[in-house]
Amino acid sequence: MTKTLFAGARLPDGRLADVTVADGRIAAVAEPGAAAPPEPGGRTVACEGRLLAPSFCEGHIHLDKTLLGTPFMAHRRGDSVAARIAAEKAIRRELTVPVFERGSALVRQVVAHGTGALRTHVDIDTEIGLANLHEVLRIKEACAHLVDMQVVAFPQSGILRDPGVADLLDAALGEGATHIGGLDPVGIDGDGAAHLDTVFGLAEKHGVGVDIHLHDGGETGLGELRDIARRTAAAGLAGRVVVSHAFALGGPEDIAPTVEALAKGGVAILTHGPGPATMPPVGRLWAEGVPVLAGNDNIRDAWSPYGNGDMLKRAMMIGYRQGMNADAELALLFAMITHHTAARMGFSAKGIEEGAPANLVLIDAPGVALAVVEHPARALVMKGGRIVAEGGRLV
Repeated sequence: MTKTLFAGARLPDGRLADVTVADGRIAAVAEPGAAAPPEPGGRTVACEGRLLAPSFCEGHIHLDKTLLGTPFMAHRRGDSVAARIAAEKAIRRELTVPVFERGSALVRQVVAHGTGALRTHVDIDTEIGLANLHEVLRIKEACAHLVDMQVVAFPQSGILRDPGVADLLDAALGEGATHIGGLDPVGIDGDGAAHLDTVFGLAEKHGVGVDIHLHDGGETGLGELRDIARRTAAAGLAGRVVVSHAFALGGPEDIAPTVEALAKGGVAILTHGPGPATMPPVGRLWAEGVPVLAGNDNIRDAWSPYGNGDMLKRAMMIGYRQGMNADAELALLFAMITHHTAARMGFSAKGIEEGAPANLVLIDAPGVALAVVEHPARALVMKGGRIVAEGGRLV
């Protein structure tokens, strides 16, 4: 593979360096001006102090839900999670553009913004069966040169309230889904123990990780979080369980026992910086041993007309909502969209170092803090040593 030299790049730790890429990996990190130019046919990218970082890790996205590639659709309100699920189903029945086309369009968009790895949730219910899973697995294969992908079998309509879903989830894990999902065990299914019995039972049966959406608030949500932490420890799944949203952690209740349980159980929390809802206290959770990950969640779909898949913009939104203004806090936000989330999700978590995969993004910023604050243009995106996007467009 042709060598590429990133000359005079600013690394996330603040150093200036020449970074040489060869055979899909970082071959050398040298002092500025010390690296040999690439052989004929290679390429030198004059970074001029711009930020070179590992490509972003998108922790929570729904490729099967996006409406990209369709005419803009007026949002249909729903005053509860159940109402929004019903509204989404109605919209889903009207769509004529296949999941493969809409989801592929979203992959191309997030890659152009610098994402190199993502975890997508795929709806599994008795109305659509495994159809969306099969389409997303096609996307995963077709876009493997652009992005690394994990697929969560997600019971958007519940498990107990939609009889037959448990068997479908089991089948999905046998057909290529990499993780088992869950949704509001009490709020949607009305039986937290039975719901989580199914989720963790399937995780143990198939040897996969768990990724649960939890919107339930108050003491109900906190109790569910503690139950998830207990089950995680009992199943030996520490480090392999993520709970998205966890709105209960942002309420007025005492969260100290729950935070302690999450830390001991090895459960991570993921947030997308939701607009109208409470959100987990990012800084406190990190300080008390609970990893916090980041993702965009809904992008131009039945749940929200907003979003473009830009992880830097998402980091800015999370930080803005949490009052994370100091340079160290901005650096944490940047880590949450790069190696912290990647490590917790089982993707490559190496930084800019010799031997690391050459999955890189060149950002028009002089450092991490300004990159988060301004979420400026991505000059170049590289996957496996190959440039896949420049100037915000795929090549």
